[in-house]
Amino acid sequence: MSNASAYGGTSATDPLSALTIERRDVGPHDVHIDIKFCGICHSDIHTVRGEWGEIQYPLVPGHEIAGIVAAVGSDVTKHAVGDRVGVGCMVGSCGECVNCEKGDEQYCLRGNTGTYGSTDVDGTMTQGGYSSDVVVNEDFVVRIPDGLELDAAAPLLCAGITTYSPLQHWNAGPGKQVAVVGFGGLGHMAVKIAHAMGAEVTVLSQTLSKEADGKRLGADHYYATSDESTFETLAGRFDLIINTVSAQMDINKFIRILATDGALVNVGAPPEPMDVAVFGLLLQRRTFAGSAIGGIRETQEMLDFCAEHGIAPEIEVIDAESINKAWERVMKSDVRYRFVIDSSTLATA
Repeated sequence: MSNASAYGGTSATDPLSALTIERRDVGPHDVHIDIKFCGICHSDIHTVRGEWGEIQYPLVPGHEIAGIVAAVGSDVTKHAVGDRVGVGCMVGSCGECVNCEKGDEQYCLRGNTGTYGSTDVDGTMTQGGYSSDVVVNEDFVVRIPDGLELDAAAPLLCAGITTYSPLQHWNAGPGKQVAVVGFGGLGHMAVKIAHAMGAEVTVLSQTLSKEADGKRLGADHYYATSDESTFETLAGRFDLIINTVSAQMDINKFIRILATDGALVNVGAPPEPMDVAVFGLLLQRRTFAGSAIGGIRETQEMLDFCAEHGIAPEIEVIDAESINKAWERVMKSDVRYRFVIDSSTLATA
């Protein structure tokens, strides 16, 4: 075992604080990564605050990890010391079920092992990327292409793949009308990626305050959902809607602006149930669906796509002592558009 500097939660209500955690020894198939940057995801806040279920403390969140390989196990073949690598939302799966065998480890039928808050291979609880280093099985480590800076690459490991996967699955591309609900950490990535895929992209946000940013980053159109006329204007228009909002909303308004055979896909995860009027679906053969992250193969595909198309998130790099303030700002939607922790500051926090 080795010690790592970290920042984590000790209860659902207290601020995050500096911690020292243990990392397991490097096994034959493990990669030891010096973390350089870690993105802050809304999921970190939901989890530590106990909004998605009871958890065990202390908990170190963070599943948007970018760093450099410091050591590898004796049987590792996929990565080498000095490689630029990333770790996303999972660090293990059963590897045997039908979903794992086809590369959809995120939908492992036995449940994948989350980067934090799950039971690790050694029986301990996984601790995430708000830390100086991490040990991960090589199969769940991806290569960060040279065309991506490490700080900007970090949020791609969650925000990037969470939006890339449904856009790819539902065939966003030329001739398709794609709408993105919410223009934050996930939403701005969905806009960039859908635009690069060739779709006509519309942002649906509460106000027009970020319209200039939206169009600069690839949106063709931008509408305010606080204006009821928006839903009349856009009725029946979209082939695909990606909903990035993790809060209650009248989802039926958005179902009605789907075209026949259109799909509304939730990637945001509100803790409360949503009420869906079934007639809005069946009368136009519409689909209301959900999508999580992608598998490891698809995550690598996403990173390569982003490098090829010059896609990177808009980030604000912070030190460890600013994490609690950053969380407050995330809750107020006061970030454009992703906070990234400089991991070198953890030791001094």
